[in-house]
Amino acid sequence: MLPLGPFVLAVLTSLGATTSLQPQIPSVASFTESDGPAFLLSTSSQIIVDSDFQDSGSPSLITYAQTFRNDLITLTGLASIPEVTTGSLEGSDASSIIFLSLGATNHTYFSGVATEEGYDFVINSRSYIIKGSGAIGVWWGTRTLLQQVALSPRPDGTIAAGSGSDTPGWEVRGFMLDAARHWFEPSFLADLCTYASFFKLQTFHIHASDNIWDQNFISGPDWRKLYSAFRFQPAAGSPIAGLIQLQNETWSKDDFTALQTTCSHHGVTIVPEVDTPGHSLAISKWKPELMIPNAPDNLNLSHPDTIPTIKAIWDEILPWFTSAEVSIGADEYDSALANDYISFVNEMSEYIAQSGKSIRIWGTNEPSTSASINTNVTIQHWDFPGDSIPVQLMNRGYRVINSEQQFLYLDGKTGDGQFPVELDQSLMWSGAPGGGGWAPNIFSRDDSSNNTSPDNPLLRGSIMALWNDWGNNATTPLEIYYQLSRSLAVFAEKVWAGSGVRDTALTQDQFNSVYQTLNVAAPGQNLNRAVSSQPNNIIFQYPTVSEPQISAFDSVGPPYTLTFTVKPSNVTEINVPLLDGTFMLIPYDGGLIFAGNDSKLHAQSLSFEDPTTQIRYPLSYTLPSDAFTTVEIHATRTYTYALIEGSVYWWLTDLDIWGEAMKPANMSFAAPSHFIRGDDFFGDLYNVSLVLGS
Repeated sequence: MLPLGPFVLAVLTSLGATTSLQPQIPSVASFTESDGPAFLLSTSSQIIVDSDFQDSGSPSLITYAQTFRNDLITLTGLASIPEVTTGSLEGSDASSIIFLSLGATNHTYFSGVATEEGYDFVINSRSYIIKGSGAIGVWWGTRTLLQQVALSPRPDGTIAAGSGSDTPGWEVRGFMLDAARHWFEPSFLADLCTYASFFKLQTFHIHASDNIWDQNFISGPDWRKLYSAFRFQPAAGSPIAGLIQLQNETWSKDDFTALQTTCSHHGVTIVPEVDTPGHSLAISKWKPELMIPNAPDNLNLSHPDTIPTIKAIWDEILPWFTSAEVSIGADEYDSALANDYISFVNEMSEYIAQSGKSIRIWGTNEPSTSASINTNVTIQHWDFPGDSIPVQLMNRGYRVINSEQQFLYLDGKTGDGQFPVELDQSLMWSGAPGGGGWAPNIFSRDDSSNNTSPDNPLLRGSIMALWNDWGNNATTPLEIYYQLSRSLAVFAEKVWAGSGVRDTALTQDQFNSVYQTLNVAAPGQNLNRAVSSQPNNIIFQYPTVSEPQISAFDSVGPPYTLTFTVKPSNVTEINVPLLDGTFMLIPYDGGLIFAGNDSKLHAQSLSFEDPTTQIRYPLSYTLPSDAFTTVEIHATRTYTYALIEGSVYWWLTDLDIWGEAMKPANMSFAAPSHFIRGDDFFGDLYNVSLVLGS
């Protein structure tokens, strides 16, 4: 994100009081304003961590404070805010203090269970005091402060004087990303953590093993050709090394450790998922003897080597994970094998418990009359009517997480129309029976008997999910963010405040009035690929580009217009040097015209490339080599097209919808703005400009 704008850097003699706290996402449970002057953030504002509690928590209070300072600098542009210190409020002579401490009491979830996520805060002209019931509560309190600065109606970022208290309604408030059917770099996942944290979400469920499903392949002789992946890279010489077919699409232990650290320093816990015994094509490719005949995505639990193999996988990766829970998936397995399935889940629960962790599984109705899953396994409900009924599960003593698909499922491009591009706002605000808003206690739109009360002690919370059923070619990573950005924010309000529980909860109009400001303000990441304000919105402009140029902009997010006049070389082959000093003649594809962190534009078929997956998306147009062509590329978050000689050409992809049909879909690309004219482009390039706005 970019600094919001100029702040008053001098101490003002008369600040005046702002009216109250601004509506924010998620809403604050309670706030009482006072008549005193407001708090002013300035370059002299000192962040002080109570020395009695500086090492409390994991991460510690001092660690959260240091991350908070970085966020504050990023959001405001006040680079000279002093380093974090420890001490007491009374012992400081600073004129402007943000004091972080512990000691808040009586903070509970809606269930009545005590939580460390609550915080109290007191604001006056000299100090903004945040006191948490735990270090994580203080962290959420800093998110409130940051949002109030971003939303302040005054240019100096003042915050109304008063006192407040805030606690989330549920312990599990998170999102799941299918990172198995689509490859994502750890840096992108870290940015998603940081963004979600700004809205007080605390769980990032990463679905890390799975496969594409195509009925024409899965039950035929070519099943090995289907895309599948297991994302955790085993150590060299590991007994499970054969599980990896795509080495360049895996996370090393160091990668994942760094990702977990970034997320935890922002209050977010990663819950990793390895899905077995269904969705296991990657394992069957490695050990085909373990698969069920004619169903290679399902493992045969009666084979003597199947469960030991699954345990060996967990033995390799379980020490990587800092979370108290992991997901073993256990989704969509043959109901005729219910007893085998139940025995497997219980055995894995006991096995993973030896590491001090517990497990979650996807809710799968296994109609056994003689066996049942242990109640120490959390059930993540997702489907009516095929899934077990969640209220019945809770009545039987199971803890439940709500991921009901009719409210909470997205797909990377809405290929078959089953799920929306973003969470349906009408469902979120008025989709419950009787017209109320959705909340984690709402599982059904039209049958209130399938819903429960917000204070049900066995309702742990909710996780929304974005699946990538159509694979790598369906979306770029930034398109995934575009689907998640508003969805995460509205979801965060509902899992923090619920619906109809607090009179301070946001209305839809309030949410809409502040969302865009907060989306832009969210610190610690720049998933919008926003750039600082430029004169006339011109990012760059070159009359002639006869040699490679490097701009100051790694990537520019849509909307934008990229214009250039180009005449490619008529070269068809080039010599490349070999190690022995000789040369080899290879076909020449025209070279790169533009490149950036998130996209590349090739001369050949004017193909955009996603550097993450290295997939190219050609335009249905070929540049003539004997003439100059002027190209205007227009991009928004939902499409990219080229205007060439009065005709419109769209960048598209083809989605394989369950093997039943191929469906075209628009692609959105960030502007390839960092490199202009690649070293391997031999043509002519004139009148190049990149302008914000499409």
